[in-house]
Formats: sequence, C-alpha cells, structure tokens
Amino acid sequence: MNLPLSPYYSAATAFEAGVDEAGRGCLAGPVYAAAVIFDKTITPELGLQLNDSKKLPEKQRYYLRELIEREAICFSTGIADHEEIDSINILNASFLAMHRALEKLDTHPEFLLIDGNRFKAWKNTHHCCIIKGDGLFYSIAAASILAKTYRDDFMLKVHKQYPEYHWDKNKGYPTLYHRQAIAEYGLSPLHRRSFKCGIEQLELDL
Repeated sequence: MNLPLSPYYSAATAFEAGVDEAGRGCLAGPVYAAAVIFDKTITPELGLQLNDSKKLPEKQRYYLRELIEREAICFSTGIADHEEIDSINILNASFLAMHRALEKLDTHPEFLLIDGNRFKAWKNTHHCCIIKGDGLFYSIAAASILAKTYRDDFMLKVHKQYPEYHWDKNKGYPTLYHRQAIAEYGLSPLHRRSFKCGIEQLELDL
C-alpha cells in the first residue's frame, strides 16, 4: 500500500507530525501515543508497506518500527497510565498521552495530523483531525505502528507479573478469556477501574 503525502504538507509546513494512540479500548494498562515527523520523501521500502497498524501482522509491525525509527526526522512516544485514565477518562488520557509524545520530539512540529475526530490543541500548533487517518497518511500510519508496538512491549512485560490474564495474547483488550480471568481472579493493580470489566459485558462502548 502506498499512502500519499499529506495534502497539508507544503513549503509553509516545514515539519508535520503524525500522531496516533493505541490501547484506548483495553481493560488494563496504559494508553500509548506516538508522534512521527518524516521528511517530505521516504523510501519505497517503507512507503509501500505503511498502513494502519491493526491491518498488519505483528511481525511486520516490528519490522516497520525499525524502518520508521531509521527514516524519521524524529519520533517519540508518550503514555497515560491506568490511574490517569480512571481519573480523567480515556478520551482525555489519550490527549494527554499525545501531548506527552509531542513534548518529547526533538524537532518542534509546525502542523499536526491527528488520527480520529477529536483532539485537544497543543501549544497553539495548528492541527487537523482525520478519521481513519492511520490508513490514509504515512506519518499517522507510522505513529500508529509505534504506539501499538511499544504498548504491546509493555503488556508483554507485565504479563510476566500477571500471567493469569494472558496479556501476552490479548494485550489487555476485552476478549472473552480476559473477562473470564477477571471473573476468576479479580482485577489486577493494572486494570482500569472506570471500565466495565465483567464477563457480562463483551464489548466496550467508548
């Protein structure tokens, strides 16, 4: 898949960052966000493979992460943990994670491409929200891949502490097995108390 260059990326926009998050619908763990700034051209090896992280197999996501980090002008990740999610709600926690990722960029972006339909403005930087943008523009797709893989890394790490929830398989998402484990073992310290985690609710309406 060859995603186009953002139509907003012009001579007047020297540095444009794509921003996306991962883990919004999970029952446990933090929400991760990533921000990526590319030059106005990227190699065909990367450009032809970039896509929404959810549409890529795990092995390809990690391979692309290496390419993204090698080719990007700069990139960063930010998180909001489960306690912050419970305190300010998942939407605001997603914005917070995005802001934290942007704060860590080595280069200040002049324009932001945000995946989704809502965003809380950051440092008066102009932005555009794009529904399903991670399948439309390569900077958002790259941010989607980084957010997803770094969050998966975290869930694989904490799985060793709480193997009964099988986070190595479900990464904290509300699978039937995950809910059954919660019913049997109760909530772990990393579960989001503000979410409905019971076996009776098989889907979250976020």
